[in-house]
Amino acid sequence: MIDTLIEGFISEYYSFVAFLPRLITALVAVGIVYLIGKVLASGLLQVLKRSSMPEAYHSYFSKLVKGIAIFIGIILFLNVIGYGTLSASLVAGGGLTAVMLGFAFKDIGENFLAGFFLAFSRPFNTDDIIETDGITGKVKSIQLRHTHIRTPEGCDVFVPSAQLFTQPLFNYTLDGLRRGSFTVGIDYADDTNRALDIMLDCVQNTPGVLQSPIANSSIKGFTPNYVELQAFFWINARDQEMGLARVKTSAMNNCRLGLIEAGFTFSSNVSTALTMSPVDVQLHE
Repeated sequence: MIDTLIEGFISEYYSFVAFLPRLITALVAVGIVYLIGKVLASGLLQVLKRSSMPEAYHSYFSKLVKGIAIFIGIILFLNVIGYGTLSASLVAGGGLTAVMLGFAFKDIGENFLAGFFLAFSRPFNTDDIIETDGITGKVKSIQLRHTHIRTPEGCDVFVPSAQLFTQPLFNYTLDGLRRGSFTVGIDYADDTNRALDIMLDCVQNTPGVLQSPIANSSIKGFTPNYVELQAFFWINARDQEMGLARVKTSAMNNCRLGLIEAGFTFSSNVSTALTMSPVDVQLHE
């Protein structure tokens, strides 16, 4: 009994000694692959830091490269030590598992995939003012699964990346310009050309309104009771102190005061005059 155990131990010892060079080779190969992956991840991180890609994506791509390197290292390790069938099963099983997880977490996977493509298209960056599906606000942070938007009302909204990728997206600060407009109604008897000149002068002298592109004013339309005039102007969208609401309010108030001083009649003061002709009525018994 003891002799059998000793012989078995000696046999396994010689088998291990014969297998040891292959094991060392496999470990060295795994180490080399891991180091290559680490160097590539570090180099990619440096490239991304010099690019305009949001910082939120930097760590994701770095970890992705490291994860791929580790997976390749495991497959290589199994093949070198003679477990090629197991490595093939692992690759096939990994693909099947990915499919099963894809169906189980469809929405999460869709958001991550959309965030991955948004990282390359870069339709917006942090501090940009965007609008999507009726949600308007400033971008506070960008993650792979969602984007943090703070609305003017102070509400923090976390918009899924899939919505940003599939729905129309409006970026008001991509070129640094944002246009504002408002309308004013005056009486048909008033001089519209003079009113347009007064509005244009008031808008151009409003703090926060850019001189280029230039502001303009025009007749928007005719209503049954008044002539509708419209003014357009541009502001610096990246100027947080002179936002659109503040500049628009100042421009509207300046136009109101200018038109009042010039004696114009506003739409709220316009009424329709009716002329009543006398009617003879005869009563018969």
